[in-house]
Amino acid sequence: MPLRSSRAVAVALVTFATFTDLVAYSIAIPVLPDLTRKLGASPTMIGFLFASFGVTLLTVSVPMGAVSDRIGRKGPMVGGLLALGAASLLFAFGDSLPWLFAARLVQGAADAVTWVVGFALIADLYESHERGRVTGIVMMGTSCAIMIGPTLGGWLYEVGGMRTPFVAVAVLTAIVTLLFLWYEVPAQHADGDIVPIGLVVRVPAIAACTIAVIAISSTISMLEPVLSLQLNTLGINPARIGLIFGVAAVITTLMHPLTGRLADRFGSRRMTMLGLVMTACALPLLAHAWSYGSTLVLFVVTAAVGTFIITPSLTYMGEATSEAGVRSFGVSYGLYNLAWGAGLLAGPALGGFLFEGIGFRNILLVWAPPLALVTLVLWKVKSERAAVVG
Repeated sequence: MPLRSSRAVAVALVTFATFTDLVAYSIAIPVLPDLTRKLGASPTMIGFLFASFGVTLLTVSVPMGAVSDRIGRKGPMVGGLLALGAASLLFAFGDSLPWLFAARLVQGAADAVTWVVGFALIADLYESHERGRVTGIVMMGTSCAIMIGPTLGGWLYEVGGMRTPFVAVAVLTAIVTLLFLWYEVPAQHADGDIVPIGLVVRVPAIAACTIAVIAISSTISMLEPVLSLQLNTLGINPARIGLIFGVAAVITTLMHPLTGRLADRFGSRRMTMLGLVMTACALPLLAHAWSYGSTLVLFVVTAAVGTFIITPSLTYMGEATSEAGVRSFGVSYGLYNLAWGAGLLAGPALGGFLFEGIGFRNILLVWAPPLALVTLVLWKVKSERAAVVG
């Protein structure tokens, strides 16, 4: 197969695109608060600016996935990357809060397109028994972006001012866009028909996978603020708290390829169920952490077992779509992205509310049983060829 239409090149480009997208997202974490304060924004306004990313992420994911099912992956992917570059330039040269809000909204839409269309392309080109391995590779690359993005953003901001981090992302985006323009998407391998969004949503296995995604996304996003708050009450300084999350990020980066291969070997649905059970067991253990060292170890374990849900569930979404007899991978991965975004919104809000009401230990104790219930949902659902093509 020529290099321009190689499946391996497609994986490399999707990894590069999602890596760039997450660098753009995480690079803003240390930069935007300082920048917006200089423009006179209140803490509440800064919070709204960060949250605005989720508005377009949630509204664009499914429709753009459906569009890519109809017209192909290359056009929407290039469009999403152009939007990411435009958002970065808006951040770099915007001199007022309305411009920054516009940039953040465009960035959220670009994120939706990049992830949804990227994973739909992988599902097109790889059979079910291969997707776990490939998904693990992509997720490893994106985890690296989460690790280096905030540090890189802060350093570039200190060295070159507010424009430098975002211009650097714009340049990176331009490179990956040109590579996608050069690439020739191979003929799709996946069998099945493209069907309306409503019929895809009603496939039981896809609905069950969506619930599992909300469960792990909300769990991860709940732990981020709640664990920090708990450690603050124990007098742990921010640097040591950051170390906990940094070590966990390194471990999860290494775990994604492993859990992807395990999903190929033992089944993505089975591995997702195993991950849910292990996470439900790990949370009560973390609730009883008695020191900084024990918190570090137990949180790393919790993060590691979470990868048994994340990577296999990505594979399971493609598998459930294929087994339903449809080829609407854009829609199904749009639902995946929608579910992940919903969890990101619900997890911190619910976690903060419960932290005030019942405390850190009780949050984790009451959070575990619903994860077990989601496991039961996955166990009961059957990935049958639904009557969506009949």
